[in-house]
Amino acid sequence: RVWWALPMLTVAWLMIVLVFAASLTRVRLWELAPGSAQSVAPRMTFGDDARQFATVYESDGEVMFVTALGSQLTLLDVVAAWIDDDVDILTFEERFGTQTPSQLRESNSRAMVSSKQIAEFVALTRLGIESEFVYGEVVVDEVVCEDAPDPQSACVLLEPGDVIVTFDGKPTPTLPSLIDVVVGKQPGDLATLGIRRDGDEAVQEITIKLIAAPDGSGRTIVGLMPLDTRSVKTPFEVGIDTDSIGGPSAGLAFTLALLDELSEGSLTGKTRVAATGTINGDETIGAVGAIAQKAVAARDSGAKLLLVPSTQSDDDIATARRIGGSRMRVETVGTLQEALDILRGLGGDPLPDSTNNE
Repeated sequence: RVWWALPMLTVAWLMIVLVFAASLTRVRLWELAPGSAQSVAPRMTFGDDARQFATVYESDGEVMFVTALGSQLTLLDVVAAWIDDDVDILTFEERFGTQTPSQLRESNSRAMVSSKQIAEFVALTRLGIESEFVYGEVVVDEVVCEDAPDPQSACVLLEPGDVIVTFDGKPTPTLPSLIDVVVGKQPGDLATLGIRRDGDEAVQEITIKLIAAPDGSGRTIVGLMPLDTRSVKTPFEVGIDTDSIGGPSAGLAFTLALLDELSEGSLTGKTRVAATGTINGDETIGAVGAIAQKAVAARDSGAKLLLVPSTQSDDDIATARRIGGSRMRVETVGTLQEALDILRGLGGDPLPDSTNNE
């Protein structure tokens, strides 16, 4: 009977070798998979002087931020992802766009820092604690390109990371100062920019042709998307430990968690709440990516409510609600106030006018 056992054993060993090799062979494909939902409060710390300005409370509720995974796949991972309905497979272009992996990591890291800063500003301002934005340098994040860019356009001549220090000889230390000097210019006008490049302190001058804003507003623009280099000046230090997690999508969750920690009672009505969405200084909430994967992560964590931006597509919202099913309610919010109103409906406590001890 060895005549059939030996071929079977050989095939089995070959299969083991193939699986092992497939698990080690990386391909130029990336996953978009459910990550985790993690409570914000245990990750927050407050400076020693915080109690001079506010009281930090224990909360019976829980606000969680949700993540999605995006690691490079092996051949074996591709097979597993292909049969998993919750995982999307992305090409290099779909995953990184025009950026390199290191550029995207750096961009996401900066976006997470900015998200924390804006959350601090919004939450503390809501609670009557004085805080303000401090603008940093004008740093190019992306260039804005027309269908057939002019050889003298910013699309061609500027690079991510360039620092704009002057515009037609006028200093532009901050983004508002750059916007001010562009006002009154027309599309097609030439302007001389003083820039620093590649970390070099020396300023070089380039002449670019201004363009019309692609949103149809009629505004004249340089043709760049700036990095958010703002920082927030607050009377005490707030820390949020996010490990190596990047991106701006936890802004809403950070804001709600800060409000909960610095106000008496439970903002969430003792309910496990997950939230995703960017937060802006005017309290509006912006759309994010990977809604389906984040909904899965929130549902599997035991969240009873998931707050998502109202600016998401109809398909995104419908998918999130389908994933939540009867286990998790999904609500859309466009502003912080809308989120607070929904939490009040769950039995959450209202915010005081101020937590300032004075």
